[in-house]
Amino acid sequence: MRLRVLAALTAVLMAGLWVTAAAAAAPPIRHVWVIVLENQNASTTFGPNSPAPYLSKTLRAQGAYVPNYYGIGHESNDNYLAMISGQAPNPQTQADCQYFTDFSPGTIGGYGQAQGSGCVYPAAVPTIASQLSAAGYTWRDYDEDMGANPRREPGVCAHPAINASDNTQKATATDQYATRHNPFVYFHSIIDDTTLCDTHVVNLSALPQDLASPGGGANYSFITPNLCNDGHDAPCANGQPGGLVSADAFLRTWVPRITSTPSYRQNGLLMIIFDEAASTTDASSCCGAIPGPNSPSPGITGPGGGKTGAVLLSPCIAPGTVTNTAYNHYSMLGSVEDLFGLSHLGYAGLPQETTFGADLYNRPCGPAPPRVSAAAPGLLSSRSIRARIPLSWSASTAGGTPLVAYRVRVRDLSARRPRWQTLRAATTATALSYRGALGHTYLFSVAASNQAGQSSAPATAISVVPSGVRPARGLYSGGWAVRRVRGAWQGHAISSAVPGAGFRLRYVGGSLAVIGERTPAGGVVRITFDGHTRLVSLYAPRRRTRVVIFRATVRRARVSQLALSVVRGTVAIEGYAITARRR
Repeated sequence: MRLRVLAALTAVLMAGLWVTAAAAAAPPIRHVWVIVLENQNASTTFGPNSPAPYLSKTLRAQGAYVPNYYGIGHESNDNYLAMISGQAPNPQTQADCQYFTDFSPGTIGGYGQAQGSGCVYPAAVPTIASQLSAAGYTWRDYDEDMGANPRREPGVCAHPAINASDNTQKATATDQYATRHNPFVYFHSIIDDTTLCDTHVVNLSALPQDLASPGGGANYSFITPNLCNDGHDAPCANGQPGGLVSADAFLRTWVPRITSTPSYRQNGLLMIIFDEAASTTDASSCCGAIPGPNSPSPGITGPGGGKTGAVLLSPCIAPGTVTNTAYNHYSMLGSVEDLFGLSHLGYAGLPQETTFGADLYNRPCGPAPPRVSAAAPGLLSSRSIRARIPLSWSASTAGGTPLVAYRVRVRDLSARRPRWQTLRAATTATALSYRGALGHTYLFSVAASNQAGQSSAPATAISVVPSGVRPARGLYSGGWAVRRVRGAWQGHAISSAVPGAGFRLRYVGGSLAVIGERTPAGGVVRITFDGHTRLVSLYAPRRRTRVVIFRATVRRARVSQLALSVVRGTVAIEGYAITARRR
């Protein structure tokens, strides 16, 4: 008899994996570059006498001009953090985090906002980086001058020690890196993983090699010029002019390198944005942004970071496009999430935060990427009596672009440190059998690529492998006996006909399924789960049938307790399926 896993059980694990309606309408963009410049008003940057003619005229004519683009606060640091996490300002980030202090207390409130004050956010606060990694996409953060003076800061993952002062607040003639403009090092989820941070938060010098790689670089690239080339300083510590003059020169060097790559020409998007307006005298805002729990005035003198303007370039955007729709850093974050089918973090999920739509994506830009579906039994005992998980997948493609290969990965959610393992790096097969471990939960991810170099959003499938008759930390009492049973899960059942014979299990995890047998000799068992008791009959009029005799949905992390007690007749159990919580 086929078994069905309770829908709520799967929903708990799949939270955050659903594609939003906006994402479904997003163009097939699979490479995004974000270049962030500093402290300029839209009226100056894009005015008739702009010191940045390459940006204000040449690039504006090649793509889309967004005159009503706003920062979300003052000063710099809070804007950068909002761009990748949707977190609102707090007093320390508004002061550019002069000291690299831990955020405290860090409890999570509405819209995922960490409550309190500080600079380095708890590991529980997600970022676009963690979202992309979890979905099978790649990201990298490029910072100009990072490590230029190794005695000042290292060349990768550069940041002060926790609770130490930030020695990069001012540029030097030989090193103009600024930690406060590198948002990725303000999250424990990144800096606590040394390998992750060292390989993803790197010097800008790594970008040309990445762009020349077969994949065209990361799916998401965040580019921070130094304090001179981002327009912050004028003049600069090394004697260059700084301001918009140096920022424009930086764009002349780097924009053509990006836009000449196949990954940009096929499905790329380059955004050139500013963190905030020139001063706190413009603290205007847009898009329904609200102050947040930690600072009543995000712009210090007002509700926002002022009007800065922005330029977007993409094959999906017609040259010379101008939109009057207002956007800010939260809506930019949400727009990137839409492209990759991710949920909206923090204030990117505010009701009035409009993400990029047909006002910008107004030109066909090639074939759509493949669409993939993947299937595995939600509860393995519904399809098998052994711990081998059958995984199958398929894909559809549009625009006459043939599929090339699939990439198949698995993540053991029950492991102490769940990590992705690649099962097939590039395969044309459409099925495999994976040997799982008893009592574990597995998340599979399948992505497809086509001859145009486009990759699908990963399709996912979750499978729970039940334990055997003796789960870890389970305790039987009162006359239970293990016997071989043909066709049972793992070929065994444990049974007792002794009234009062019991079983106890205490665990931390997700939802629960108890797999038992219904037979003509089946009796009645009392099942108590987290204080709630019910009687379950195991009687069946004809033959033995393996069924899920009890299910419990757990919606939050906690210690759960299960107790079974024989009331009368024979009670036979084949195993227990405990869904691991996603980590």
